[in-house]
Parts: sequence; C-alpha cells; structure tokens
Amino acid sequence: MIMQSILDTDLYKFTVSNAYYQLYPNAECTFSFNDRNQEVYDGRFLEMLQMEFAALSRLRLTDKEFEYLHTIRFLSTNYIEWLKGFSFELDKINAFLDEGGHLHVEVTDKCYKASLYEIPVLSIVAECRNKWLGVKIDINKVLSLLEAKVNMANELHFKFAEFGTRRRASYNVQEAVVKYLKEKCPVYCVGTSNVFLAMKYGMMPSGTFPHEWIMFHAGIGGFKKANLEGLNDWIKVYDGDLGIALIDTYTTQSFLHTLTLKQAKLLDGFRQDSGDEYKVGNMIIDKLKSMRIDPTSKTIVFSNALTFDKAADIARYFNGRVKVSFGIGTNLTCDLGIDGYKPANIVMKMSRCRYSGRDFWENVIKISDDIGKHMGDPELFEIAKKELHLKELGVKID
Repeated sequence: MIMQSILDTDLYKFTVSNAYYQLYPNAECTFSFNDRNQEVYDGRFLEMLQMEFAALSRLRLTDKEFEYLHTIRFLSTNYIEWLKGFSFELDKINAFLDEGGHLHVEVTDKCYKASLYEIPVLSIVAECRNKWLGVKIDINKVLSLLEAKVNMANELHFKFAEFGTRRRASYNVQEAVVKYLKEKCPVYCVGTSNVFLAMKYGMMPSGTFPHEWIMFHAGIGGFKKANLEGLNDWIKVYDGDLGIALIDTYTTQSFLHTLTLKQAKLLDGFRQDSGDEYKVGNMIIDKLKSMRIDPTSKTIVFSNALTFDKAADIARYFNGRVKVSFGIGTNLTCDLGIDGYKPANIVMKMSRCRYSGRDFWENVIKISDDIGKHMGDPELFEIAKKELHLKELGVKID
C-alpha cells in the first residue's frame, strides 16, 4: 500500500481545503492530471493504479491523527471535525489510458474535498511508475547521497524544508530521508511538507497555499482581482498565520503589481516556484523597498526544482538583503543514484471550477514564470494577457 494515511500528503492541501470549507463550502471544481513527459503506459500499469486507488479509499483518520491535527493551531476545529469522517471515494477518481497509452486522471467534487486528491494521486502514480519500470531502489545509496547535501546545509547554515511527497520515488524513500534529516540536520531542516511524517518524527509541518487558490479566484471572479482577492480571503481565514504567499500563478510581475501595502506588511514573505530565482528575488526586494518595507524583515522561499548546490548559491547571493529559505523536493526524494533514471514529471491542477452547483463551469489556467509550467486553454491565455496587462508589465509568456 503506497499511501500510509489521510495525513500522508502536503500540509497546504489541508490549509487550502480548510479555506474552501470556511468561505466557499458550495464551490465545486475538477482536478486534472498532466504528465509533462507524456510517458506511455499499458494495462498492467493501470491495474496497479486502480488497486492503489481502492486502497486509498479505505483509509480513515485514526484517533491519534485526529488528536494531532488539533495541535496545528491554524486549522479550524469545525474543519478537523469534518475531516474525522472524510474518506476518498473511488468512483470520484476517473483514471484511464488514451489510445496512445497516455494517462489521464480527473476528480470532480466540492473544492474542499477534490483538492485533497491531488497529492495522493500524484504519489501513487509516481511510485507505481517506478514499480512498473522495475526500478531497483537502494535506500542506503539514497542516504549516502543525502549525506553530502546535509553537510552542505549544516556548514553554510541555510534553512530548507523537505517538499518531496508529490513525486517521491516511494514512501519508503521519503520516510528514510525525513528520518535522516531529523537526526542529522535538526537545526537547518525546518520541517517537512508531509503531515504524516511530521507527526511521526516530531517535525514541523511546512506549507501555505497552492496555485489552485488563486486559479479558483480567477474562475469565480476574473483574472484582474484573482491575486488581490485570493490574498484577502487567505488573510480572512488565517488572520496572519501561514503568511508566505505563492506569487507566480499569473506571473510574478502581475502579483507584485496588485500587491497592496496592507498585504505586504501582513505577509511573512513570498514563495518563488518558477522563473529565474535571482531575477524574481530582486523584483521582490525592489517592490518592498518601493513600499518602504525593509526587505530583511521578509523571507523568500525558493522551491523551483532546487538542488543543494543551487540553494547554496542563492543563499550567498541574497545574504544580508533578504531572508531566504528553501523547499526542496525531487532532489531529496528522487535522487536514487541510478544512471539514466529520471523521476516522473507530473502535476495535477485545478482545471475548472464554479461558485456553486447552480453556476456555469469556468475553465481555469496557470500562467507561470516558466513557459513549461503553463497550464490550460490557449484562448483563456489571450484573455488573461489582456486583462492582466501582461504586455504593459513587460511579461513574455509565449
């Protein structure tokens, strides 16, 4: 069984689910799987997936896990009480292979429920893929490669969190990595995004909100105010907690253009998940200075396909100018030391939403700072470019 618990997921899935539950309990959405590498599978692989999805549907929150959730101060009590009775529904997961053998997965439900499927689906697909490919994983080799990375973080004193759940080589690999980080890097590894492993190893669960939150606001209210209203709603629910804002749903320039002084002062910092780290970091610093906010009072969390070497370079570059931290995923939980091995390059994002069952469905898109991370209908891209004035902001997305 690949998924160990309902808590075997990233923290931000619970925080965004809770936000939907509090503010938009009738909203509905569809999450759609996307394999950026367009890998080709067969019926045996699909059978493996279906077996794991069935196992996922049998998971229930245990009493211990229920009590643990109450220690996460920012999750609402009524939401935790609802989660006690939650289970994944097998018939909600529409998974199939097309004629070319490419995998498709969709989940449609209330937003606060549909959002919870994303990480389990991705983790299951990633691990089943490795089993299907016959990848032989040597945990000792994984940890031997991890040793040098941990030594670097300890020596250079840069903080990072483990973000590797969604594309992990296997649950066993991620658990071994988290256990090692807990023992060998207790000061500079500030936590893990995986709530189950955070509970098991006494670490801080790490995360804030995902792209889908801003995409949802674009779907129900239009592109112009998606960042603005998305942030305002987040502040409404969390009242200053979870103050690291994800900035690249509709490009960093667009986010910074609508950022208000009040929002900037309330936020603890920003998460960069696409684009050039140095350019984006400088843009954030310049924006804060223009608002007369000391950049050294804020944190930038870099999380775009990082290695430890790259994180060290970024930390040196921004030293003394802004606080930095890092979310590192694939380089921790998919670094197997196998020649020629490439981890899955998969995502699962919101593709449409509506305010309630009475409303029309609206397709949603993501316009990243990296062209390869764009998602959605090309026609909507043209509308978004005009409404967000991306040309005037100097953004090139083609």
